Amino acid sequence: MKLYYSPGACSLADHIALIESGLPFEAEEVDLKAKTTASDADYRGINPKGYVPALGLDDGSVLTENIAILTYIAERSGTLMPPGDLGRFRALEALAYISTELHKGYKPFFMPDSSDGDRSAAREMLAKRFALFEEALGQQPYAVGDSFSVADCYLFVMLFWAKEKAGLAVPARLSAYYERLRDRDAVAKALTEEGLA
Repeated sequence: MKLYYSPGACSLADHIALIESGLPFEAEEVDLKAKTTASDADYRGINPKGYVPALGLDDGSVLTENIAILTYIAERSGTLMPPGDLGRFRALEALAYISTELHKGYKPFFMPDSSDGDRSAAREMLAKRFALFEEALGQQPYAVGDSFSVADCYLFVMLFWAKEKAGLAVPARLSAYYERLRDRDAVAKALTEEGLA
């Protein structure tokens, strides 16, 4: 498999998951402005959407979108999904919330034409959404229970953006969770490989 990523983008979640899973893979950086890969391929020929992540599969097909790729990695490896009858669905529930309610909320921070008002509204909305995650985290060690899952990989990136890119305040328990995950071997390795550590 080959992961197409851009340093610090949401593809960092897939990078972490692949390292954590132990599945063999290569990683190739994408220049999102030029739409070219490190090997000088036209990225739009790989992923016509033009953004990361994309995962080149062994049969030559390409999978896109974080929820799909993270679920594929978890199911292919037999790891990174919470146990129990509802475990998979709880992880998918968390991934959907992260993708639609947190990830999309950062748009004003990455669009150069966003106004201060747009950023202020996004900051307020993200604070409310992180507060819900803080409450859901409760006393459990991970996003969806007692075991590290793909939901943690994606939530880590949202917290990374909050702290490193958007300068957002993060609730105390989520901040401690973020620091704990940052020290996890797979997370530390992905950050190093992407030049972020």
